Amino acid sequence: MANIYAQVDEAQLKQDAASTLLHYGAEFYPDIITRAEGIYIYTASGHRMLDWTSGQMSCLIGHGHPEIVEVIKRHAQSLDHLFSGMISPPVIALAKRLVSLTPPGLDRALFLSTGGESNEAAIRLAKSYTGKYEVVGLSASWHGMGGAAMGAQYTHGRAGFGPVLPGNFVLQAPNPYRSIFRHADGTHDWETELEYGFSLIDKQSCGSLAAVIVEPIQASGGTIPLPRGYLSKLKEYCRKRGMLLITDEAQTAIGRGGDMFAFQHDGDGFVPDILTLSKTLGNGMALSAVMTSEEIAQTAKEKGFHFYTTHMNDPLPAAVGDKVLEVVVRDGLVEQAREKGKFLQAGLRRLQDRYGCIGEVRGRGLMAGVEIVLDRATKKPGFDLGDRIAERMAELGLWLKLGMQASFAGVYRIAPPIITTQEQLQEGLDIMEQAFAETEGSMPLYRKSPVELVQANL
Repeated sequence: MANIYAQVDEAQLKQDAASTLLHYGAEFYPDIITRAEGIYIYTASGHRMLDWTSGQMSCLIGHGHPEIVEVIKRHAQSLDHLFSGMISPPVIALAKRLVSLTPPGLDRALFLSTGGESNEAAIRLAKSYTGKYEVVGLSASWHGMGGAAMGAQYTHGRAGFGPVLPGNFVLQAPNPYRSIFRHADGTHDWETELEYGFSLIDKQSCGSLAAVIVEPIQASGGTIPLPRGYLSKLKEYCRKRGMLLITDEAQTAIGRGGDMFAFQHDGDGFVPDILTLSKTLGNGMALSAVMTSEEIAQTAKEKGFHFYTTHMNDPLPAAVGDKVLEVVVRDGLVEQAREKGKFLQAGLRRLQDRYGCIGEVRGRGLMAGVEIVLDRATKKPGFDLGDRIAERMAELGLWLKLGMQASFAGVYRIAPPIITTQEQLQEGLDIMEQAFAETEGSMPLYRKSPVELVQANL
């Protein structure tokens, strides 16, 4: 594939960026990225890095996937953007395919641009249906930058901008590694934790509880999978209070977590009242979705539910989403992600056995978290250490720095495209091994030399 930015003046671009771009909460990566293809990204100087964050956790089937490129070209010529009140074949096709993949109870869909938008719409839908306004989120949550989504998230972004919408409450996020709620044998007692959390919410509520919104795998909060059975138990609490349960699967759906939808891992036929999708659905294209039941959709319609944006049900991104689903199902990528995830987890746990700074390895499918600590006994986070190791990984050819900020729990969020091969996973694990071995403070636990350990993996 030809690189249209092969001859750029990187020094001039950096100068122009420094004088024109508005910063928005994260430091820019120092090199200019000029190409992305498959599972790799390339800098202007030609440095190649394995992209283990899939862009912004989005390029599920890789950068520049030829079938996606063809869909974009074809629809840019024939059906790109329409008035939001119009529908088109790609939108109908995507809705039909999505509904065929979800269990009964997720029967209707609408399409928007971003995950934040889809969560705004989902919360508004829940408020419209229930006639209530109070919303509950988890303490490790990230749901977007709009008013309702921001009010229901607690990982980062609340401070410095005045009050959020009224009626928001927080549940302690279940974190088996750090929770103070323990059984006598030391295991995580998430059921008591959840019961205690709702007892506090009941005391604070003015009797207008509308919804709970959760991620099945808490992504920005540390890549923490909810305990199996948690969603079903949470839905029981919701039912008793006349609330709806929203699952936000921006990062976890379409095979990423080893299931088509991560909520399916909960078992017992669990189905959320509302499901939101984004990132992985569009493979990097701005596309999101809200899905719900016939009953909720009809009731909300009768009550005058209103959510309208310029890019509602746009045909071009819908065509891309339809192709993403086709490829994932056709090529058996959900099952592959589940199996490759086992290989990835085994490799990460080997690293944990070799380096004392790795406090915990967790995740499902091709979505993993590696928590960096300064001391395993105290579990003190190692933000600076994690940054230094990640910088060395980037130098060696692995991009993995997303999420090392204190606001994101000091955890490497690993999410390579699910088309990644086992050999490419091993390539990334070898780079991680070398970076840990070469970074001061990683607390090696081995006697062999780092070179011998890397060679043992080859």
